[in-house]
Formats: sequence, C-alpha cells, structure tokens
Amino acid sequence: MTSRLEPGEFELIARYFHGMVRRDDVELGVGDDGALLTPPADTRLVQVVDTLVADGHFPADAAAHAVGHRALAVNLSDLAAMAAEPAWALLALTVPARDEAWLAEFAHGFQELAARYGVALVGGDTTRGPLTVTLQLSGFAEEPLRRSGAWPGDRVWVSGDLGAAAGGLRAWQAGWRDGDAHELIRRFLYPEPRCDLGAALAGVASAAIDISDGLVADAGHVAERSGAGLSLVSAQLPRAGALMRRLGDEDALELALRGGDDYELLFTAPPTHDADVEAAASRAGVAVTAIGDVTAGSGVRVDDQPAQGGYDHFGDGRP
Repeated sequence: MTSRLEPGEFELIARYFHGMVRRDDVELGVGDDGALLTPPADTRLVQVVDTLVADGHFPADAAAHAVGHRALAVNLSDLAAMAAEPAWALLALTVPARDEAWLAEFAHGFQELAARYGVALVGGDTTRGPLTVTLQLSGFAEEPLRRSGAWPGDRVWVSGDLGAAAGGLRAWQAGWRDGDAHELIRRFLYPEPRCDLGAALAGVASAAIDISDGLVADAGHVAERSGAGLSLVSAQLPRAGALMRRLGDEDALELALRGGDDYELLFTAPPTHDADVEAAASRAGVAVTAIGDVTAGSGVRVDDQPAQGGYDHFGDGRP
C-alpha cells in the first residue's frame, strides 16, 4: 500500500507547487478538495494524461529539473497535436523519500515550462513510493485536430528533425558525454512541445499526431484511424546533424524511423494547403518537412516497403 509523505505533505505542496502560474479562469486551485475552473465559451475542452516512470520513461538519475520539464512537455505535445491551447494541470507525484532539494528542482523545471505556455497547476497529490509522475493537462480548441482526417492525396509533414532524442537515450546509457552526445542527451531530457505550430495548423492540417513512440508507429496510428495508407520517403526524413555525426547514416535513419521520444508533430494536409503549412510553420518558428503522401490502402510504407516498429510499453524497451 502506498503511504503519504509524513510529516509535511501539505507543507511540501504549498512550498513548491502553490501559485506557480495564475489564470483568471481558475476560481479555486491548489489547496482544496477540488479545483473550480471556468472554460471559455465556444471552445472544446481537450484533456490528456501521461504517466512517467523512472527508468521506463526517463533515467532515474536524471536531474530533477529535467524530470519536471519533461513531465509537462510530453503532455503539452499531446495538446499541440490537437491544436489546443494549454490551460490547467493536475499533478500526482510519487517520490521514494522526502527530498526537498529534488522537489525544488523538479518544481523549477516544471514551472519554467508552465510559465512559457500559461499552464496553471490547479491540484494534485504527493505520495511516497517508486518515482512516478502522472500529469493530467487540460486545454481548449476551437478547431481540434484529430488522427482521423488524413485523405489520399494529402502530403505527410513532420516538424523539426527526428531521432535525436533516441540518440540521446543511447548516449546516456552508453556514458557518452562529448559535444554531440551532450546535445543529443539534451534533446532527450528536454523535449520541446510544438504548441505554437499545433495552434497555427488548426484549419490547415487534415490530421495530426505527436511523435512519442517513433515515426513509423505513430504514422501507423494516423493510417489506422484515417482508413488510409501513409507512404514515407526515407531520404526526405530530417535528421539532426549531431545524430548523423555521432551514429552515422544507417543508425540515424533507424532512430529517425523507430526511436521515439521526439515529440515532434506528424501531420497531413492537402497539397493546396502547402503555402498555408509553410506560413503556419513560419509563424511558429519551426521548420517543417514534407516526407511523403497519404495513399489509398492501409498501413505505413517506407520507400515502398511495409514498415512496422516503434516503442511498446509492454515490450522489451526502447531501441
């Protein structure tokens, strides 16, 4: 049975998690049995949740600041994929012991990213046990994107570049700490959610998903939900220079296809929207690359060959 941190659970909550970001739509936040919140009119409420487990989703010896950032970033990425504006967070934090230095750094990493996107922490729970972070995030969307809108003839696009985060995990596990490895590790520990791009793609993209389990796996979700096929061209996949230099072309391609943890956006749009896609990317300050097309049929093909693979939470672990 999980026991609460004693003594001082409520003091810890008040000290590190109260009043991080204030919003006018929060009538009552941290400190009561529940939050009282007022969604804006004429929007859809979008809710996402992720659980991060030490040594499953992040290294147990990662800096607490990075864990705080990452916990929020992966949820923000889900909202970005649905063109939703972030608003409120509920945090359930399980820690092995009362470590105020760790909590302070975790809260700092969380708060820095929350302040960038106006996310108010409105409640949660703190318990003792194996290090685990569960975050529920709510946001609003006027025109939410879905995985199910891709249509044959649409282009397939991706933001940023692919494979660097998986390369960072490999570097961390191998103990590499040279310049390129340091950059890859940073990309793994500090993913950058594409919230501005997701919002700019509302009404432009036909479908979207964030890339958490690997390009091929997540493209497969779009294909399945849309009842279509996605045909990708490996030569067009954007890959980070640090990844190419450290691992070489073959390994870099494999991680770009199946590595996971990129938290970039994969999205589709009709060719008639090419200029709108480029304009949205420019407004968001994010590079985007066309990497293939939506086709009739099913599944994902890479260079015209059937493709599978990616992270499975109940499999043997990440590549």
